Amino acid sequence: MKKSTTAVLAAALVATLALAGCAPSTSDASASGAKAIEIGSIYEPQNLDNTAGGGQGGTEALNGNVYEGLFKLTDDGAVEPLLASAYTVSDDGLTYTFTLVPGVTFHSGKTLTSADVKASIERVTAEDSQSARKSSLAVIAGIETPDATTVVIDLSSRSISLPYLLSYIWIVNTDAKDLKTAEDGTGPYTVGTWKRGSSLSLERWDGYRGAKAKNPEVVFNYFTDATALANALLTNQVDIVTSVQSPDALAQFENNPDFTVNNGNSTTKELLAFNDRVAPFNNVDVRKGIYSAIDRTKLLNSIWGDYGSLIGSMVPPTDPWYEDLTSVNPYDPALAKTLLAQGGFPNGFTFTLDTPTYDPHPAVAEFLKSELAKVNVTVNINPISSDEWYTKVFKSRDFEATLQEHVNDRDVVWYGNPDFYWGYNNPEVTQWVSEAEQSATVDEQTAKLKLVNEQIAKDAASAWLYLYPQIVVASSAVSGYPLNGLNSQFYVYDITTK
Repeated sequence: MKKSTTAVLAAALVATLALAGCAPSTSDASASGAKAIEIGSIYEPQNLDNTAGGGQGGTEALNGNVYEGLFKLTDDGAVEPLLASAYTVSDDGLTYTFTLVPGVTFHSGKTLTSADVKASIERVTAEDSQSARKSSLAVIAGIETPDATTVVIDLSSRSISLPYLLSYIWIVNTDAKDLKTAEDGTGPYTVGTWKRGSSLSLERWDGYRGAKAKNPEVVFNYFTDATALANALLTNQVDIVTSVQSPDALAQFENNPDFTVNNGNSTTKELLAFNDRVAPFNNVDVRKGIYSAIDRTKLLNSIWGDYGSLIGSMVPPTDPWYEDLTSVNPYDPALAKTLLAQGGFPNGFTFTLDTPTYDPHPAVAEFLKSELAKVNVTVNINPISSDEWYTKVFKSRDFEATLQEHVNDRDVVWYGNPDFYWGYNNPEVTQWVSEAEQSATVDEQTAKLKLVNEQIAKDAASAWLYLYPQIVVASSAVSGYPLNGLNSQFYVYDITTK
């Protein structure tokens, strides 16, 4: 016996178009004389494949714009069906049956079928997949396609988050080739021109089944530092900055009628991530000692001024299981010295901090170095590029400690995965994360994940330095852009300019 949980979305228009990069441009910008929307960002994709380490730049530019999922995460954090018109769940919670929106086509002209959905999910869960959500989807035991418009997912255990998790999966044409440099999605845009190190253009696809994008073309312009990004907006080189990375630039835009400064709801956490597998960070007292040596209020003010907020765990206030845990590891240098001594380092120690070279990480690293010197801990700052960080830290786990911003909401569950790059391994936490996902209700899930929050804070699994502000700055002539940027996504189809 199955119960219906949702039924939305209408029938789609059918159209055909060649795969972007292999056919003439679909943009009508030049023909109509309409101005492309110029977007400024520091997050250039490493490639165009979300299972091959494309990074948050790939999500920002492509998610929801070029590629779509069965579900969509709105800018307000709601999960809505997109390529799924309806779904049902079995009474035991182990079988989800999805009905696809009819008549959906890929940019190449091929009609979407259940086989494409099955293959797209299996790309994310494959052994060589580099998707951060791979482990969360390991609960999928099998996928069946009884007909072209029906997908049946069988689970090994309940997964209350399955629709949410499926919003991360881009549905890709199974016949597409080399998805690192080309694409074949179902979204309102195709990829136009990618000038590596410079820009990536998206061109409106007039074969889209729903309402066409309100602009004919969007260009993501990439910058290597926050100052250059701000200057580009100030000089009208770009219309929007997706996320301001330096508050020093904001004074130029505040109280300036030519610009709008928007302070949205952020889910981006700045982490001092320890490698909990290796000494001395395999010692809870050492981690707590480092944490209590850092004046996070002063750090936040030095980086962001009046913006941003402190956070005491991996959970931002927008997550259902948020608790204010900022007092669990208080700023207290005397306590820090005591904890370090208890951990076997009464005279301190030296460690290397692998630091991404883009803002604000270098400034954060210098602040930490100064703070920790006060408790006799020496920090050697090792600057690394985004590519190096991915290879050295995330993939090879070859580090002692690192700085990184974690952008996703609901990502506290990664502390239940001992194989994640930071190597935190607490069997109780792993069990609670598993039980939370198998909950029958959101209240049950929330209660379990609050236990996880509290335990990782007690263990100082990482040092959560602060929660970024989500500052989108735009020309006052531009409207229709997202404000919160959850999970790095940035839907561009509603953006217009006067």
